[in-house]
Amino acid sequence: MRPFLLLLLLLINLPTIAQNKTIGTNEKLVFTASYNMSGLLTDLAQVTMETSEIKTSSSTLLRLKCRAQTYTKWDNFFKINDLYESYVGANSLRPYLYKREINEGGYYKFMQYKYDRKSGQVQSLMRKRAKVGGFYEVKDKLRIGSESIDLVALIYHIRNLDIHKAGNGSSDTFSVLFDSKENPVTITLLGTETIDTAIGEKSCYKLSIALNNSDVLKGKNSNLLWLTADNNKIPVYAKFKVAVGSGELRIKSASGLKHSI
Repeated sequence: MRPFLLLLLLLINLPTIAQNKTIGTNEKLVFTASYNMSGLLTDLAQVTMETSEIKTSSSTLLRLKCRAQTYTKWDNFFKINDLYESYVGANSLRPYLYKREINEGGYYKFMQYKYDRKSGQVQSLMRKRAKVGGFYEVKDKLRIGSESIDLVALIYHIRNLDIHKAGNGSSDTFSVLFDSKENPVTITLLGTETIDTAIGEKSCYKLSIALNNSDVLKGKNSNLLWLTADNNKIPVYAKFKVAVGSGELRIKSASGLKHSI
């Protein structure tokens, strides 16, 4: 299931956003995740992306939550319950805290990043299930670039970019903090395309995603994301190809949007 969220939560030469103009405080997007099993595309899991407002003593944050869960009939085969969260500035979408909890079959891993932009560091915590039983923790301090961002915050940043100002073929590379290291992610605008979705026929920006210096995503222009070409820029469809196969994400429903559709 990690490829599903990795594709959904990955990022064009597009203008940098100044403030959040796209993401509402009570948004909920629900997707069906499918995987190609023996040549047959099979619906395996539901992916849900939700936003909520969190007020602290000094600021207002947005909680960006992404969860992937297998449909019940697949739980005995390989149960998945993954959670990704990022707490970001309500206007800037700059992350302050990131959490990632992977629970797949017998595999368990928890990651947490606390950002300190002034020092250019992140306090990293990893908790993992040991092979011999129990858990162990690894704490570290990581040096990061001033623009480094986590996976969850990244997809919401994409939706705030002025994509309509970019030309076909425009691309850029972003630094994404994943598994305690910065990874370059390149996004290319391939053009616009109208597709049928569960929320209607939509004109979309078609983006190609490449995770540089990694073999997680395979093939040129094989990992694609479609965002609605409107003020909400909803991710409605995605295709991915990895070493062990390929799959899709298809939107089921969208509610709490900042702009009407």
